[in-house]
Amino acid sequence: MKPETRDLLKKVSTATLCTALFKRGLRNQMIQDVRPLNPDAPTMVGEAFTLRYMPAREDRNGIAVFQNRDHPQRKAVEECPPGAVMVIDSRKDARAASAGGILVARLMQRGVAGVVTDGGFRDSPDIAQYAMPAYHVRPSAPTNLTLHEAIEINGPIGCGDAPVFPGDVVVGDGDGVVVIPAHLADEIAAEATEMTVFEDFVQEKVMEGRTILGLYPPTEEKSRTDFAEWRKAKGR
Repeated sequence: MKPETRDLLKKVSTATLCTALFKRGLRNQMIQDVRPLNPDAPTMVGEAFTLRYMPAREDRNGIAVFQNRDHPQRKAVEECPPGAVMVIDSRKDARAASAGGILVARLMQRGVAGVVTDGGFRDSPDIAQYAMPAYHVRPSAPTNLTLHEAIEINGPIGCGDAPVFPGDVVVGDGDGVVVIPAHLADEIAAEATEMTVFEDFVQEKVMEGRTILGLYPPTEEKSRTDFAEWRKAKGR
C-alpha cells in the first residue's frame, strides 16, 4: 500500500468506504458483528495478514502444542509484518478465544497496525487499554485450543462473512471493520476523501437547519454552488 493511500484512509470513515465499494457492486466487505475493544483507539489501516482456524480435534490440540515454535498461531504472531492488520478467521465462534493479551501485546510491540477476529479475545480488559486497535465479537476466556486449531497462515479466509485475501486493505473505526480489495485501494481512498469533504459540508449545513432535499444528494444547482464556495473558503 502506498504511504499516501494509508494516510488518506486514516481520515475517512468505514461508512464512506462502504458507499464507495457499493458503487462498484461490492456489498459484503464489512466484517459483521465485530466491535473495537477500545473505542478511543485511532483508525486502523493496514494490509491483511491472515490466520485461519478450523474446528479443534481433541487428540491434536493438547496444551503441549504451544511448545512447538512452528505452531501456526505463535508463528503468525511473530511473522505478521509491521504495519499489517492480523485478521483471524475463527468461524464466527467466540466460545473459545482467538488470542489473548500476551499475543496481542506482542503484535503491538512488533509494530502491527491492528488485529481483528470474528471470535473473541481473552484478557479483553487488558487489550482494551492497548494503543493498538483490536476488534472482536465479545470476550472469551477459554484458550483457543478448546475449540479452534490454527491451521493456515496468510491464505484466503472469511471473517465475519467478509472475504479477505492477503494484502487486502483493512480499515477499522468506531463503526467496525471494512475490507478493501487490494487493487481498488488507491482509487477508493481518493474517492472516499472527496466524499468526506462533501459530507462535512452537508453536515455543517444540516446543523445550521438546512433541509437535506436538494442538498444530499446535491440535485439543485444552488447546493453545488454553495459547496464550491464552502470548499474554497475552507481550503479543502
